[in-house]
Amino acid sequence: MSRVDDEILDHDYDGIREYDNPLPRWWLALFWFGIVFGVVYVPYYLFGPGPLAAEEYAEEMAAAAAAMPEKKAPSETDLLAAQKDESRIARGKETFLKLCVACHVADGGGLVGPNLTDDHWIHGGAMADVVQVITEGVPEKGMISWKTQLSPDEIVDVSAFVKSLRGTTPANPKAPEGEKSSGP
Repeated sequence: MSRVDDEILDHDYDGIREYDNPLPRWWLALFWFGIVFGVVYVPYYLFGPGPLAAEEYAEEMAAAAAAMPEKKAPSETDLLAAQKDESRIARGKETFLKLCVACHVADGGGLVGPNLTDDHWIHGGAMADVVQVITEGVPEKGMISWKTQLSPDEIVDVSAFVKSLRGTTPANPKAPEGEKSSGP
C-alpha cells in the first residue's frame, strides 16, 4: 500500500486551506460494490422474477392458513350431546367459576350480567345462541368475546353448564330480562 502525501490546494477561505486527498480504497470498494449490487438487485425484484414483500406475505399467510386446522362450528347434535354429558358440564362449571362469576355470580343469578337461571333470554335461549354469545360476546352490554381465550370445546362446555343452570334457584336472582324462551 503506497502512502499518499497531503496535497494542499491553492485557494484559501478565511485562513483555512483545503487538502485534496484521495478517498480510502476500502471506501471506494464499498461504494462501487453498492452501485453494482443496486444495479442487479433493483431490476431483479422490481422487473424480474424476485417476489415483492407483499407477494411473499400473501404466500406465507396462505401457507399458514393451509397448515391450520379448519375450525367448524359444533353441530346441533354435538351441542345437545354436550348438554347431557356430566363431565362436560363439570368442566364448563370450572371455567364459569373462573371467568364468569364477576358478572353472573356463581349460582347464575346475575349481577352485572343477566340472570341465567330463568326462562328469559336476551339473545336467545337455544344452546347455539348461548355458544354464539360466549364466542362473539356482547360488546354493547360489556361482555367480551371469549373466542380468543377459550377453545371451541371450552366454549361448548361453558354453554352446557349455563344451560344446566336453567330452572335452578339462585340466592339473589336478578329480575328477568329479554324474551321468554322454551327451547332446550
